[in-house]
Amino acid sequence: MARTDSSLKVFLADDSALIRTRVAAMLAAPAMTIVGQGSTPRACIDGIRASRPDVVVLDVQLEGGTGIDVLRGVREAAGAAGAGSLPEFIVFSNNAEDAYRKRYLAEGAHVFLDKSTQFDQLAGAIAAAPRHRE
Repeated sequence: MARTDSSLKVFLADDSALIRTRVAAMLAAPAMTIVGQGSTPRACIDGIRASRPDVVVLDVQLEGGTGIDVLRGVREAAGAAGAGSLPEFIVFSNNAEDAYRKRYLAEGAHVFLDKSTQFDQLAGAIAAAPRHRE
């Protein structure tokens, strides 16, 4: 599906409404559009499928589950539907220990950022994420 403009579509998956609001404000630019938000794995999976973002900013911990649930759920739904490309996942979490980082990257995340030390790098990581949509 072709984008009708040059705006990068971003979905925010985080259990904290405050963080989602802060990230949305930081990303408010002509080059990026927040197309959805969610705090639970189910809401995120459904929202990602409905909004078809280019990039998902994903927290490790969500209400009632984890970001891994979202990664797997989106991948499974895309495979079952015969859908096209998946969004790029940028993990953005305070749970930045090596074990989390390795697991999420192995599950298909594009990059893993620590909220407490790399907050200012998020917009650049989103802008640099490879885009597979046509």
